[in-house]
Amino acid sequence: MSRNHLLSQHFLKSPRLALFLIGHSNIKKRDQVLEIGAGSGVITSALSRRCREVVALEPDAKTAEKLRENLKKRNIKNVRVEETDFESFNLETLEAGYKIFSNPPFSLSSKILHALLASKNPPRSIYLILQKQFALKLIPTDRHYTSKLGYALQEKYDIKIKYPLKPTDFTPPPAVPTVLLECKARILDEVRGKVE
Repeated sequence: MSRNHLLSQHFLKSPRLALFLIGHSNIKKRDQVLEIGAGSGVITSALSRRCREVVALEPDAKTAEKLRENLKKRNIKNVRVEETDFESFNLETLEAGYKIFSNPPFSLSSKILHALLASKNPPRSIYLILQKQFALKLIPTDRHYTSKLGYALQEKYDIKIKYPLKPTDFTPPPAVPTVLLECKARILDEVRGKVE
């Protein structure tokens, strides 16, 4: 699959690795999961085996068509492909308590997290593949610099690095160290914006 160089996106190569990483999450069979920048569907297909519904965002028309073809070949029916970018997608159309598992373009990581924090319908859990340097700035600690975004996330989420990744896990390989970051809701009612 061709890559959009403007977005600095690096795609996971292995469906087995995608399943392994999802296994390090708290995603359950009953969950609705949002995937941002789905590409041709390596993570999408793995998610479809682990949750009730995947909402896959893919703004590029050719890539979205390839994704639909791949899902059809595998007879995967619990994925809804939305041909749109994250900024145009309305998070309030998702059910309360949805989760995110995604390998977005590195250039959008900060924008995505800011938008999720500001949303009236924030996710219960967030799993993002990020540059390690950026991820470290999101984890409040005395050992290194913590960004304002990190402190804002900490008010609602417990944040940690779940798994380190190798450059060879991706196509094309990123030039920087990469990790899977986990943000789990600290106070569920506060994050979901309502009391059950």
